[in-house]
Amino acid sequence: MVIVIDFGSQYTQLIVRKIRELGFRSEILPFNTPIEEIKDKKPGAIILSGGPRSVTEKNAPTINPLIWSFDIPILGICYGMQLISQQFGGKVVSSPTKEYGSSQLFLNSNLPADDLFRGVPSQDTVWMSHGDYISSLPPSFTTYASTESCPIAAMGNSEKRVYGVQFHPEVTHTHSGKIILYNFLSVVAGLKPDWSIKSYLEEITYSIKTSVGQGKVIVALSGGVDSTIMVTLLSKTLPGQIYPIFIDHGLLRFQEAEEVLQALAKISVADNIINAQDRFFAALKNVKEGEKKRKIIGREFIKVLESEAQKIPGVTHLAQGTIYPDVIESAVSVSGLAAKIKTHHNVGGLPKRLRLKLVEPLRYLFKDEVRELGKLLGLPLSIIERQPFPGPGLAVRILGEVTIDRANKLRMVDKIFRDELREWEGYKNIWQAFAVLTGVKTVGVKGDERSYEELVAIRAVSSTDGMTADWIEIPPAVLRKISERITREVAGVNRVVYDITTKPPSTIEWE
Repeated sequence: MVIVIDFGSQYTQLIVRKIRELGFRSEILPFNTPIEEIKDKKPGAIILSGGPRSVTEKNAPTINPLIWSFDIPILGICYGMQLISQQFGGKVVSSPTKEYGSSQLFLNSNLPADDLFRGVPSQDTVWMSHGDYISSLPPSFTTYASTESCPIAAMGNSEKRVYGVQFHPEVTHTHSGKIILYNFLSVVAGLKPDWSIKSYLEEITYSIKTSVGQGKVIVALSGGVDSTIMVTLLSKTLPGQIYPIFIDHGLLRFQEAEEVLQALAKISVADNIINAQDRFFAALKNVKEGEKKRKIIGREFIKVLESEAQKIPGVTHLAQGTIYPDVIESAVSVSGLAAKIKTHHNVGGLPKRLRLKLVEPLRYLFKDEVRELGKLLGLPLSIIERQPFPGPGLAVRILGEVTIDRANKLRMVDKIFRDELREWEGYKNIWQAFAVLTGVKTVGVKGDERSYEELVAIRAVSSTDGMTADWIEIPPAVLRKISERITREVAGVNRVVYDITTKPPSTIEWE
């Protein structure tokens, strides 16, 4: 068992995800968990997560110093490393410039044989996200690595088996992150693999059967990867007890409702499509701020589900396809310290009046794990490999007010963009591609006349888990054709820009 102590990092669950990927069972506990409870778990290793606070702040979250007496290997990541430094007598100071994104890591050539960095290149790419740094080492600690702007990017005391890294080995953009975590768990801690997606399926199946019993479950469908895999799991686990409902809010992509029907037919799940377009557009009238849109859409989803639940005698549960990136960005962390990024329409519980219990079998899985689960359930690749699409749909890709006309405009822009990408050989490397109506108007020339029309942005990213992402280098010739088609075929658009921002500092979606 590996215990991850949560200090509010957006990446805490990603640490667990990487540990599971390596085959080790893991559990998250908040930083203020009583020390006796941590000890009772009998962990073979402990990892201290990052966090949004500074260890130099008054009342900053900390850890009971008795943890160092456990004689258990401990790895601190970012905030966790700074906390180790502080408690062992090092010095942590605030940096005049915060460091976000990729950096080059340079290893100390004199590393101990059992170190975290066995098998890691002497120069490697890592992912940074910090504002403080360690200016002087604690006594008896060694500097293992540095970057140009961070002289102590990794440190450790091999005798105590206490280590710290300023970067994030859990994100995919740290090239040797999995090697470092494996070294810590296997080489340093001596743990043996004991977790797999197959074992998770067995555990969640038992949990669903136990919690639902003979109850009836409404299943909220979007037709996307997550909800389709969820309904497949539930239909196999609770045959005859589930009632899938697909709510068409009018903010789907081109012909997406038809694709949903086809996807449901492939897995032999009966469909119940509710056309609620008028309701959603009315609720979104004059609303321009993205966070408000998300909350309104979440509220309306619940209202529609509430109405449908009343038509099913004896319904007891509501199932949603929530996955962990949704939870993380909504700041529903174990510690309660995570900084809120955005509200997700399917995160945050249900109103008490609904009197339904929530079932979220994918809540602690990441997108790639969900897809792996789909393969285990026997779903076709055409469903498993669909690109992610947010529950609020096009509403969070329309900056400013959402209207039927603007939704139709974006639908056509998005269709052209994705159609052209499918013709490109690099399409298989794209995690997600979409267009955004920016609400910005620019001057142009169409024919012999001046135009003053909307600017649209297009975005295509690569990712593994949705927690970090990099922009795709689309060839200029492909971008040229996309731009020409959009400005020629979509009325009211005279300029196209390509978003080349990574996550972080941005999120994948614009709102």
